[in-house]
Amino acid sequence: MPRLQADADATLWVPVTESLGLRGRRHRKAAIRMLLTQANSALGASERPGSGVAAWAMSQAAPFLMRRAAGRVLVWVWKADAELVVVMAQVQEATAQARAARAMMPMEYDDTQDFRNPHLGMGEKLEMSLPPDARTPPFATYTWDTGTHFVTVTAVCSDRERFGTVIGSVDDLARTVRVVEDLEVGESPGVLRIEP
Repeated sequence: MPRLQADADATLWVPVTESLGLRGRRHRKAAIRMLLTQANSALGASERPGSGVAAWAMSQAAPFLMRRAAGRVLVWVWKADAELVVVMAQVQEATAQARAARAMMPMEYDDTQDFRNPHLGMGEKLEMSLPPDARTPPFATYTWDTGTHFVTVTAVCSDRERFGTVIGSVDDLARTVRVVEDLEVGESPGVLRIEP
């Protein structure tokens, strides 16, 4: 199974994927709390009692779950304000069901623009700075189809007014995402690697 790598600017982003124990704990907890708050508001619910404890518990489990994903999922949070932006990159097999699900997305998801990544080639970017539903947070999704897999980068922002100030940095991060694969010994002479 291919896995992802990226070169996130350490002055702007804190990686959640490899932050075990106390390292990155504050950023993990803040990011998960922001996502829980956004999910609650999208469902029309106020913040639930005990959500702070739930965010803490999930922040402790998140690195282990992502480590089990073996590089198929990478997550970063905005260093200056972990509750502002969360970015997740993932790779999944391009099955017939995944292609059908992408084809049946709502019409507003058709408003994409071309987005080039030097490692993955030409992809699509969907930027929703003002989603139709006021409860939906602003987000951006980047997608590349490698033929066998989909590579997706999704950024969720908690503040509509500040979304425009961080989207350029999210673009820069999305351009560094690449797919790496392990080759068996003796396999490389028969494998031709071509840039996208």
